[in-house]
Amino acid sequence: MDQGTNASLTACEDLIASALMKSKWMALMAVCLGASVLSGCVDTVDGRHRAGMPFQQDRAEGRYPRPVADLWAAAKDVIKYHGRINSEDVERQSLQGNVDDRHVWISVDAIDDKLSRVIVQARTKGGFADMQMAAYLEKEIAVRLASGNLSPASTPPR
Repeated sequence: MDQGTNASLTACEDLIASALMKSKWMALMAVCLGASVLSGCVDTVDGRHRAGMPFQQDRAEGRYPRPVADLWAAAKDVIKYHGRINSEDVERQSLQGNVDDRHVWISVDAIDDKLSRVIVQARTKGGFADMQMAAYLEKEIAVRLASGNLSPASTPPR
């Protein structure tokens, strides 16, 4: 071996990592990045945060020419009829409950003097959006308002 040349036993490219090792590291980085982007927190309609899958449509909104008190009574009655109320926040005008193993949040607020709105949000136990449940409960509130029956409903037959 000639002492004048800069010869080594390992090529310079292989000192950092082999091609197979580089591809495994790149795949691991891609999986980690994907997992961090796809999991996270979602905002609930009552202003809080919950672990869940972001970037999914999970809210249904309805606007009605009724006072907030009527929407509040209808929303409470609908949750009680289909499931149970876990918390009631009068200050934020929001309800939280469970309906068919789904977490449900309902927020009621006034848009102006004559118009109020209700926002219904529904998520599964795994944190995925359930737009069908949110839309169903929002329509149940609308039916309750349209019928004019804002007295508490009896529990459904089991």
